[in-house]
Amino acid sequence: MIKTEKELIIEFTDKNSEVLIEIAKFIHSNPELGNQEFLSGKALGSFLKKHNFTVTHNIAGHETGFTARKVSSRPGPKIAFLAEYDALPEIGHGCGHNLIGTASAGAAAAIGNIIESLGGEVVVFGTPAEEGGDNGSAKASFVNEGLFDNIDAALMFHPANKNSVTQKTQTVEPVDIEFFGKTAHAAGSPEKGINALHALIHFYNTLHSHQTGKFKNLNIHGVITDGGKAPNVIPDYAKARFYIRGATSNESREAVNTIKDILTGIDKAFNTTSKLTYFQNRVDHFVLTPEFDKLFSNIYEDYTGLTIEKGQIKPGGSTDAANVSHVTPVIHPYLSIGDSSLTGHTTEFADAACSEKGFETLLLAAKLLSLTALELYKDSELLEKIKNDWNKRIDSQK
Repeated sequence: MIKTEKELIIEFTDKNSEVLIEIAKFIHSNPELGNQEFLSGKALGSFLKKHNFTVTHNIAGHETGFTARKVSSRPGPKIAFLAEYDALPEIGHGCGHNLIGTASAGAAAAIGNIIESLGGEVVVFGTPAEEGGDNGSAKASFVNEGLFDNIDAALMFHPANKNSVTQKTQTVEPVDIEFFGKTAHAAGSPEKGINALHALIHFYNTLHSHQTGKFKNLNIHGVITDGGKAPNVIPDYAKARFYIRGATSNESREAVNTIKDILTGIDKAFNTTSKLTYFQNRVDHFVLTPEFDKLFSNIYEDYTGLTIEKGQIKPGGSTDAANVSHVTPVIHPYLSIGDSSLTGHTTEFADAACSEKGFETLLLAAKLLSLTALELYKDSELLEKIKNDWNKRIDSQK
């Protein structure tokens, strides 16, 4: 009896389940911060190479980034899977990226196993530093390099405490604020100094005083990273790092312009010189494609017999997958690895990302993502419907 593509995908994932779980365990046991994920990127790339993908490392200015491609001799769409694999400081995989990267690699390999008959191309984008940091949010770099320009659609999943469709996310303007002054003896001749820390503290307080006014729709949070070296020396340098989050890119970018005006005013008042710089890629808001989410929801409910949450909640986080959603349709559904009390960026979440439930979800995600992609390869009208839905939503933002 000839097996269907769906049967082949499920069979492939089941056959490789132990390998996929071992990769997820390995990444979890070797947590690497953004742009330092050498072991994790190599593990995922090696798995894909074994399944006859062409793997290229060091992508778009990210040494630990990679692309993996497998092309059919027949024409067809180009579908991408997004892989994340960076960890959080101290907590480790408290966001479950060990599951995300492995699920995307597994889903792509399952499609790659039948890509010759489907036609087209399957691609994995190994994208470092989703959690940010210096030169962080690599998907934005990939977008800026034009790597998604010819991709018809992209897929990934995210571990969570419930099952839901893609959610709205906030933008992020990741900025460093620096003030430059002049040193002097803090007791003997303070009048000869220009206190950069005083200027920074005033800026910090001014910024947060606007949270109930100009910036009431924004989420602004930051820390002072350098406030001087000794209490008896007027600091000639002070620095803080901020995330400025908003509902839309226009909103957060406008806030940055206002902040520049605030800095100008403080420089005049304190006789300092200030500087605003981006320390990583900025992150966009997510462009939802309901027709794409509908496809995933139908496949989820058909395969599991369960209902997935389809509503939207107030956005509280951000993801650089949103940057990709401005170039091509993207789904980013959430699948449960624990009960409703589980919270991301905690040690409890990290434990769940290396639990039996976590690995069950990993394999489920790999199957659901590949089954969703399968429909895009097989049904050109469906793919066009999804792309038209996405185009309308992009046009509505112009």
